[in-house]
Formats: sequence, C-alpha cells, structure tokens
Amino acid sequence: MEVLLERVINGRVLKAVHGDITEEGTEAIVNAANSLLKHGGGVAGAIVKKGGKVIQEESDRIVSERGPVPVGGAVYTTAGNLKAKYVIHAVGPIWGEGDEERKLRSAVRSALKLADELGLNSIALPAISTGIFGYPKREGVRVIVDEVIRYLEENPSTSLKKIHFTAIDGETAEFFKEEIKSLT
Repeated sequence: MEVLLERVINGRVLKAVHGDITEEGTEAIVNAANSLLKHGGGVAGAIVKKGGKVIQEESDRIVSERGPVPVGGAVYTTAGNLKAKYVIHAVGPIWGEGDEERKLRSAVRSALKLADELGLNSIALPAISTGIFGYPKREGVRVIVDEVIRYLEENPSTSLKKIHFTAIDGETAEFFKEEIKSLT
C-alpha cells in the first residue's frame, strides 16, 4: 500500500492509495458489485478470495430475501477474513446503458450513507464501474471524488473522518491523486 497523496478537506482526511483494497485497514471497503452480488472477477473476486466464502453467502442471502440490488444502490455484508469490518457492495452502471454519471453518483452516495448508518469513521472506495463495466477511468474517478466531496459538504455531521480512494492499478491511483490534488 502506497499513499500517493493525503489531504485534509473540511476536517476529513482524503487519501489516494495505490494498492490492494483487500489490504485496507479502514472499517469498511467498498466493492464494485453487480446487481446479483455475484463476486466473480475484478475487485469483487479479490474480496471474496481473500475475505472468504462468507461474503458470497451473505450476499446470496441478501439477493434471495430482497431481490437484485438496483444500479446506484448499495448493501453491506461482514468482511470475513479481511482487515475491514464490513464490505459495502455498491452497484455502479455499465458504460453505455445510459445516465451513467447519475447512477455512479448514486452508487457512491449509497455506499457513504450505509457507512454513516453503521457509524463508521473510515472507508476505502475503488474506482467503481471503471473495470469490466467500462466507465472511462479518468471520468469515473472525477465523478467519484466529486460525489464524496458533495456528500461530506451536505452531511457535516457524518461519522466518516477518513476516506481512501484505493486502486490496484497505477493509472487509476494517479487519477485519484490528481483529483484530490485539484480540490480547493
């Protein structure tokens, strides 16, 4: 894990991190999930591989009881063997389905609201939708960071004190760094 940039904005610590989100020590990590919460590849596959099958079992139970998670929505499970306490599964849009920016903002906001409801003070987010879902990386990162800032401004009493933007690939981690650096 390499912290590329750390800034304090409105009393909250924002970090751009180059590394494996499954190694984050935050209270929750966000999984870029699909609506059926089938965690086969990408970030989701890595989370279940390292965290254990309990994450997939809890996810299956959620879908069986409530149905698929809508695009823009989020649910949480425990984190199994991970350092985090929770995995928040946020469903981002597939590029090309329409209204992608609004849906991505909704997924980010849903994840942050869940973290708040759980009373968490730290969370790590990946670049939701920018992998196999095809959202352009630079644009996706811009939207994610912007939505986090909006959420913090609109919810000054949020329990969240530390937000990590974590990416395993260097290019995406650099995009997170650039976005955080550009904040005033």
